[in-house]
Amino acid sequence: MQEHANARRIQEEVWAKSAALCRTAGGEHARMLLLPAMNEMFDIAEARILATRRHPPIIIFAMLGLLALAGALLAGYAMAGGRTRSWIHMVGFAAAIAVAIYVIVDLEYPRLGLIRVEQFDQALVDLRASMR
Repeated sequence: MQEHANARRIQEEVWAKSAALCRTAGGEHARMLLLPAMNEMFDIAEARILATRRHPPIIIFAMLGLLALAGALLAGYAMAGGRTRSWIHMVGFAAAIAVAIYVIVDLEYPRLGLIRVEQFDQALVDLRASMR
């Protein structure tokens, strides 16, 4: 939250300096080139922030859990008719369902799990460094 507030403050500073530059003599080029680019940059940053806050409804995760349980029930029912149980199939099925659920949840919250997206943020860090 602190990072968002700091980014918002920096954004307001940059916008104020850009608007002041446009009001000076010879600022028509800045008005035509700088302000639209700045506006687009701020829109993209806001879209990124909103995308990190948007997640599927809880019902999706509940349905995923119910689907896993239904699949386990059907697999168990199919194996119940046999004389012996196939431990390879039981463990393989459980592992496949667990990995699928983990990957879905991990991709949904990319900053918390094993799958990280810090590489995507490097472009913004490089852009900020080039602006100094």
